[in-house]
Amino acid sequence: MTDTIAAIATGATVSAIGIIRISGSNAISVASSIFRATNGICLTNADDRRMYYGEIIDNTSIDELSSPPQHNTIDFCLCMVSRAPSSYTGEDTVEFHCHGSPIVLSEVMRILFSHGVRQALPGEFTKRAFLNGRMDLVQAEAVIDIIESETVAAAQNAAGQLHGVISLKMDSVYNKLTDILAHFHAVIDYPDEDIDEFNIQNYLSSLYSITNELQEMLETHQRSKVLRDGVPTAIVGRPNTGKSSLLNALLGYDRAIVTEIAGTTRDTIEEKVLIGNVLLRLIDTAGLRKTNDKVENLGITRSLEAINTAGLVLLVLDGSEPLHKEDIDALHSIPSEIPKIAIINKSDLPSTLDINKIAELNVEFCTVSALLGEGIHSLSEKIKEIFPEFNSSPSGELITNARQAEAISKALSSIRSASSALADTVTPDAVLADIEVALNAIGEVTGKTMREDIIFRIFERFCVGK
Repeated sequence: MTDTIAAIATGATVSAIGIIRISGSNAISVASSIFRATNGICLTNADDRRMYYGEIIDNTSIDELSSPPQHNTIDFCLCMVSRAPSSYTGEDTVEFHCHGSPIVLSEVMRILFSHGVRQALPGEFTKRAFLNGRMDLVQAEAVIDIIESETVAAAQNAAGQLHGVISLKMDSVYNKLTDILAHFHAVIDYPDEDIDEFNIQNYLSSLYSITNELQEMLETHQRSKVLRDGVPTAIVGRPNTGKSSLLNALLGYDRAIVTEIAGTTRDTIEEKVLIGNVLLRLIDTAGLRKTNDKVENLGITRSLEAINTAGLVLLVLDGSEPLHKEDIDALHSIPSEIPKIAIINKSDLPSTLDINKIAELNVEFCTVSALLGEGIHSLSEKIKEIFPEFNSSPSGELITNARQAEAISKALSSIRSASSALADTVTPDAVLADIEVALNAIGEVTGKTMREDIIFRIFERFCVGK
């Protein structure tokens, strides 16, 4: 990491501000050679984390005929220096806050490249921060989680992880296991020394406590998946009940084609919508009915698959018609463990459907007019009631990705094995082997025990400039 890197940290489109980041041993000297502060200060003498106004010059093309030789001004901008080790990457860094012209930004990058700076790879700034000890792997992954957040709750959880909530818990478990391991080794390796003998009950108590901690953390992973990806929500029912109209009403715009022709929707359509703090991944499905149309049957098959993998099912009924057998069949196609709401649609038309029959089916229901957007608020309230866990804001305690969950699960399995061996008075070597496996797995979560392939996979998710 001796080379100096640079990247445009903002988007490629026209914007008010465009930021260029530089990091590495030559960052400040290169930046000072192309930046002229209006107050005359050289960047090598600039205060840390203080903005300086000035111009970026193109010193690769100098008019030698003028006196004195003239440089071309590329932009007037703000510049900030952060010196190692107190910068984001742990290296000397410089930021240029330019006008957000893609042409201007690309020209500044060209000048930097001419001074030996190279283009940063995706996630390379954060990777350097990790390798320089500015953050651990959990915190590094939290950076991209913040960037990709689609809800306030997801952003809050990622911010908590960036602050070190998970890291502190992992470090606590790691230190407890290290203490047990060290004591075991001390007693085994130095039998003649005056070291406290094994107290099996104390060790077991500590291992059981660690098991509970890891189990609680692992159980948050399922919730975090829903927090991050949304609740898969299948909108189902027989044809022409208004499923696509409901999708459009929830989204607030016309996403799905709506006609009076039965079977218009022949494939699943997916969109996301935020209901309170609950992110729903809405799936508009083909109408459930018996048909000889091969294409429509393929859509119906996908509808049934969507139902079986859903976290919530919205069963749309036509309130202007009596309850059909296909309505009952659609309800019975929903697995009992999946939350469901029967939505009596078309409240803008004369009501024919018997509400009492819906109540007898023992299912939550509400009345809406998807066409007019009436009753959508009541539906939203029912959805929020089904997912009360989203009413509270997470503070970073949720395990957010499969890599972390897999490592914790591996550690948990090894600790349970160690506890069982200890309780059965198995030889210390077997207990030590299990604890060492657990330590290695916990180390993988935070990066204490690194694998190059894991590091590569984590940072390839990042955008350039972060």
